[in-house]
Amino acid sequence: MKKSWIILGGVLLLCIILFSSLKGTYNGLVTSEENVNKKWADVQGAYQRRTDLIPNLVSTVKGYAKFEQETLIKVVEQRASATKPTINVDPTKFDANTLAQFQKSQDALGSALSRLLVTVEKYPDLKANQNFLQLQAQLEGTENRINVERRTFNEAVQLYNSSLRSFPTNILAGMFGFVKKPYFEAQAGAENAPKVEF
Repeated sequence: MKKSWIILGGVLLLCIILFSSLKGTYNGLVTSEENVNKKWADVQGAYQRRTDLIPNLVSTVKGYAKFEQETLIKVVEQRASATKPTINVDPTKFDANTLAQFQKSQDALGSALSRLLVTVEKYPDLKANQNFLQLQAQLEGTENRINVERRTFNEAVQLYNSSLRSFPTNILAGMFGFVKKPYFEAQAGAENAPKVEF
């Protein structure tokens, strides 16, 4: 009789330890996934800041660059495209394809902004304008912030994906539907040095 109680107590203790371990693993995955979601929100916030600066930048440039309407129109169009509701990605549902679509729209906006800033070189009065200089500094700071947020997002994804793939967490992750998250990647052609022409 004593032996059966000892065995039953051992089995019960083993079950408690196993349950506690599974609970900790599951909660760790949830915490890690929520960290990825938060980092994604930070990335979107940084891109939103850039998008919010564009109308002020365009308004400032518009008064000086009367002959550059095509460039201004392109920037405004790309801003509208980048802020479509379909471009804002739900972090709980995004995959590599939706992330690539988001990145493509943001890259197009960045390219249009670069063309606008190159156009500004033709207008020395505008380059000396205090409002323009402040907006340009804010835009530069925002671009730096975007890079930082993307890097911290990728770090969070790396930690999440690593824990997802490690044993025995991978078994539990598969049972509860945790899936691998995509990384931000460099845009196509980033490995090539830009041509500088004078």
